[in-house]
Amino acid sequence: MNPTSHPSVTTTVHADGIAEIVVDNPPVNALPVAGWFALAAALDAAGADESVRVVLLRAEGRGFNAGVDIKEMQHTDGFTALLGANRGCYAAFKAVYECPVPVVTAVHGFCLGGGIGLVGNSDVIVASDDATFGLPEVDRGALGAATHLSRMVPQHRMRAMVYTSATATAQELHAYGSVHSVVPRERLRATALAVATSIAEKDPTVIRAAKASLNGIDLWDVNRSYRFEQGFTFELNLTGVADRIRDEFAGTDKAARPGSEG
Repeated sequence: MNPTSHPSVTTTVHADGIAEIVVDNPPVNALPVAGWFALAAALDAAGADESVRVVLLRAEGRGFNAGVDIKEMQHTDGFTALLGANRGCYAAFKAVYECPVPVVTAVHGFCLGGGIGLVGNSDVIVASDDATFGLPEVDRGALGAATHLSRMVPQHRMRAMVYTSATATAQELHAYGSVHSVVPRERLRATALAVATSIAEKDPTVIRAAKASLNGIDLWDVNRSYRFEQGFTFELNLTGVADRIRDEFAGTDKAARPGSEG
């Protein structure tokens, strides 16, 4: 398989200039390492296509995104999968943020961990009325994406969510102004497409300039901020606590892993 492709990520470019990128990796859209890099590549390709005026990022299945595939990480000896997941998430989040055209995300069900990185870096968020958003990282022995959650909820709400792994509803985020609209799930794609269409109808040169200008006046460097967070995940792994917590979550036994000597 091409390292920049994965069957869980597909792209359709519509005649009106909307690039619809869909993630579908059952059962919960927790992406493996290859999936994160494939998503980054799909976003990069869409932005590089001059016929594309806007990207719609959405998912199929039970929820939008459940973060990284913990089981893949725990069934891989050493730190290869951990490093791959960190680099893949960084690449995917960066690709959303730096996509030359606006990225509209359509969120349904759960949006957790890495999903927050994708959505928090997007330009417009449309959510179904059953959507919830959260960072259960402390329950997985990791840290990260508080950078992106901070773009969606106020500072103290973000801190409480990180410490307690609590989730926020789409309605709450709509009240904060970070979610554009909340609709029944059956209307989610149509509503997100309508928002994307309203952007695609604008002059594409102006819209690309608008995206660059808005990124240029952001209050902080989201790429560097997230990379700083990732450093603490590495520290937690060196202590061994992260590995123990992930084993408990994934139901794996370190001694039983391939290539492990216990």
